[in-house]
Amino acid sequence: MAQLATPARNKALVAFATAVMLLCLSGLATYLSIARLTNSEKWLVHTYEVQAALGNVESAALDAERDRGGYVITDGAEALHDFEATLPKIYQALQHLRELTKDNAEQQERCTRLEEIMARRIALFRDSVDLKKTDPQDQQGQSRISSRAMPLVAQATSTIQEMRDAEQELLIARAGVSRHRFTLAVIVLMVAFMLALVMFSVHYRLLASELDAREQAEDNLREGEKSLRSLTGRLLQLQDEERRRFSRELHDSLGQYLAGVKMNLDMFSNSHPTDGPLSEAIELLDQSIAETRTISHLLHPPLLDEAGFSSAAKWYLEGFAQRSGIAVQIDLPEKLERLPRAIELGLFRVLQESLTNIHRHAGSSRAEVALKVFPEKVVLQVRDYGKGIPPRLLESFQTKGIIFGVGLAGMRERVRELGGRLEIQATSPGSLVSVALPLTEKVRATHAAD
Repeated sequence: MAQLATPARNKALVAFATAVMLLCLSGLATYLSIARLTNSEKWLVHTYEVQAALGNVESAALDAERDRGGYVITDGAEALHDFEATLPKIYQALQHLRELTKDNAEQQERCTRLEEIMARRIALFRDSVDLKKTDPQDQQGQSRISSRAMPLVAQATSTIQEMRDAEQELLIARAGVSRHRFTLAVIVLMVAFMLALVMFSVHYRLLASELDAREQAEDNLREGEKSLRSLTGRLLQLQDEERRRFSRELHDSLGQYLAGVKMNLDMFSNSHPTDGPLSEAIELLDQSIAETRTISHLLHPPLLDEAGFSSAAKWYLEGFAQRSGIAVQIDLPEKLERLPRAIELGLFRVLQESLTNIHRHAGSSRAEVALKVFPEKVVLQVRDYGKGIPPRLLESFQTKGIIFGVGLAGMRERVRELGGRLEIQATSPGSLVSVALPLTEKVRATHAAD
């Protein structure tokens, strides 16, 4: 499935990378378009600044003319002061105008011509003021100065108008360029957005296809796990049934044959007393009968079906303590009611496997078994005081669910089949195996039906 998903994942990755690349390129194109648009806007602002500077030159010249006329008429010191203060403004306005038009040779020529005209006008202004100071009553001299200034006013007005017309033409051209660049920027943004939208749509479809394939694979995996669990449960059930059948066959068939042989040997021994091989054969036969009965009961103890888990557990623990030499302390409820048959069988198999592991691997001299019954669940705990489980294996089980050992794997599958939970914890010393099995209404109903 991973190999099948790889082409789709590669296509989605290519689509995503293409979309990102297109976004970067469109972002670069948009940046350049906006930068050019901003530059065009700056030139538009520059044109308006030049026009404002022309107005400032014209306004400063008119102010100087007004202040000169006021001084000539009133001969007041305040008017003279205003006139002297206005003249530097003319120079400042002309200087600002020259700086604004330094990138335009034609406007620079007009600016030079305007500076010459304004210089001549300022000279006439000063001549008029000086004449007023030296001969206040010379009206004819003032008239001659005014007549000489009239052509200069016309020339200045004409030059300023030429500069304004040139700037207006530049304004129209620059406005057209700005509109064109604005339209281009909008088109670039729209194209970039559409391309990114298309590529992300393709990427979304490919990603959705991959997710659908992954969900399908997960569904198949869940179905496989469900089938595997069902098969495991069925195998465990068949194993229990086979153990029950073997136990019955050992007890009813082989056990009866051995008992019959022993009866015949006992009769023969009574009629022919001897202490030789016949006595040894009878003793070996007694041991065989006992071992057969023990194996039969271990495969499937009859007490489990007849009296329940409590009696079967006590019988098994007594035999285990005798065979292994491990002292077992048991803690069972005083009045334990019968549990559902599947629960009792599951608890007994967990008890068998846990004690077998203690005997084989733990190296413990004692063990504890406790059963706790709650309204909604039953909990079985088996603890040993041996060397415990290696931390690496225990961590693998607790964090990743990795089981170690065939017996524990079978225990986990049996507990999982019953809807329970298996926990293994490290204690000091030894380890603790805890199994919790639910007592749901469905389980109780099945037990009642059984």
